[in-house]
Amino acid sequence: MAFRDMYKIKILAEVEQAMEVVNQITPNEEQIKGLLAPGHDGPIYMLNLLKFKDDAEYEDGRDTDLTGQEAYGIYGLEVARLLAVVGGAPMFNAHVERLMLGEVEELWDSAAIAMYPSRKAMLEMIGMPKYQEIAVHRSAGLAGQLNIELVNPAGAWMGQAGES
Repeated sequence: MAFRDMYKIKILAEVEQAMEVVNQITPNEEQIKGLLAPGHDGPIYMLNLLKFKDDAEYEDGRDTDLTGQEAYGIYGLEVARLLAVVGGAPMFNAHVERLMLGEVEELWDSAAIAMYPSRKAMLEMIGMPKYQEIAVHRSAGLAGQLNIELVNPAGAWMGQAGES
């Protein structure tokens, strides 16, 4: 077999490897350890890819006419207030229209970015009694999500260049 043919086979094998995407409501043990571990010292930006339930489902079994998105919206409004308390801010929120590149079985409904001045600030916020109180709306509304920690932002909308 010629080198060129072996190279083609290698490329095809790499292309055919699928990236598994699993929406979750809560982090797994490894992800929690990563959040608690020392990391980036500056601000973190949490990219949230959100998938809503059609109808909100509260764990306590309460009756509701809310959609999943409406229940999550209650959570989102309160989180914006709590973000300000810890020095963070909601930076971006948008409806997902379509997938431009790549493949996933099902698109997310919404994408949002929240800024925290540090991981410590994020942990402080999620430990607040008010956060624990409003988290019921998050779990009632979400079918699942991806939550991706971003650091060193750059770009025109940031008004600054990122670090390497």
